Amino acid sequence: MAPLRLATFNLLNGRSVSDGRVVEQRLIDAVRLLEADVLALQEVDRDQSRSGHLDLTAIAAEAAGAVDSRFLPTLVGTPGFDWQVPDPTQPDGPHYGIGLVSRRPVERWVPIDLGASPTRLPLVVETPQRRVLLVRDEPRVALAAVLAPGAAVRTVVATHLSFAPGWNLAQLRRLRRAVASLPGPLVVLGDLNLPGWAVARLPAWRSLARTPTYPADEPRVQLDHILWRTADRAPVPRVVSTTPQLSISDHRALVVELG
Repeated sequence: MAPLRLATFNLLNGRSVSDGRVVEQRLIDAVRLLEADVLALQEVDRDQSRSGHLDLTAIAAEAAGAVDSRFLPTLVGTPGFDWQVPDPTQPDGPHYGIGLVSRRPVERWVPIDLGASPTRLPLVVETPQRRVLLVRDEPRVALAAVLAPGAAVRTVVATHLSFAPGWNLAQLRRLRRAVASLPGPLVVLGDLNLPGWAVARLPAWRSLARTPTYPADEPRVQLDHILWRTADRAPVPRVVSTTPQLSISDHRALVVELG
């Protein structure tokens, strides 16, 4: 099996926490630094005015030298404010969701609906003044990519779970059932909005990396994870690391190399 370098990165829609700007070259530089064969992305914009109407997944795919990529929207409109569930027959307009880019050919893509918390959740907004709003939880999804044979992993799943306590665990259980028939070895990459100690207690998954990822400047908690399905033969990671603080996002990227 050829080695495989996996990474997950919550982009914060490509925004820098230092100046609040979205600059395309910063995203390109960050993705190139990761040198990932497969990269899962969360908080991804496409055609949003706040990020200059950029297609962040497409930019990341080109920067990574990917041969396959996919963006899966969770909503159309502005996250936290005025949004609707995406309509597949209306692909235009400002979308937001998750992405997956791969240097390895993808045999098939499998989108998975994980639902949304039924309760309103607190959201801190900075403009025009710092406020805390109660907003609807956005729909959550996962995107599975079944890779061509020959790599250390056969199926890679990208996701971004709810930050509603308990609901994220329910979504992870739903995800486990949804991927049960997909070929292994299988890994899940993403911002799970779960601390490391909670993930360590999950019976169906094994964490391949235990290290803080948030906040980016001085990480104190691990929200971003790379999980191995315990039903598959366990690997031995060769490299486990978080990146230094990159030029974008309030998260650090998490990287694991297998093979």
